[in-house]
Amino acid sequence: SSLIFFFSSASFDSTVRLWDVERGVCQSTLIKHSEPVYSVAFSPDGRLLATGSFDKAIYIWDIARAEIVHSYRGTGGIFEVCWNSRGTRVGASASDGTVCVLDLRK
Repeated sequence: SSLIFFFSSASFDSTVRLWDVERGVCQSTLIKHSEPVYSVAFSPDGRLLATGSFDKAIYIWDIARAEIVHSYRGTGGIFEVCWNSRGTRVGASASDGTVCVLDLRK
């Protein structure tokens, strides 16, 4: 199997796109958010993608299947998502000043 390098883009049209870097084409479009997506972050192993939106939702996507494997709804629009080094937790900051840490092992 050959390695595929992806780039992700967040958009004000509420979608997230996964781009095949080698070919320069959109591999898939992830549609679930209902407001602009402000932040995307790949897990350390590259298998998952965290997305955060002004719709107050955080979604964790399985890249290979383009499916949501975890979700969380906060109290404010999500401005930033990031992973810990082990890929077991996602941190997020929101427009209402809250910060949350999601433990994906649970």
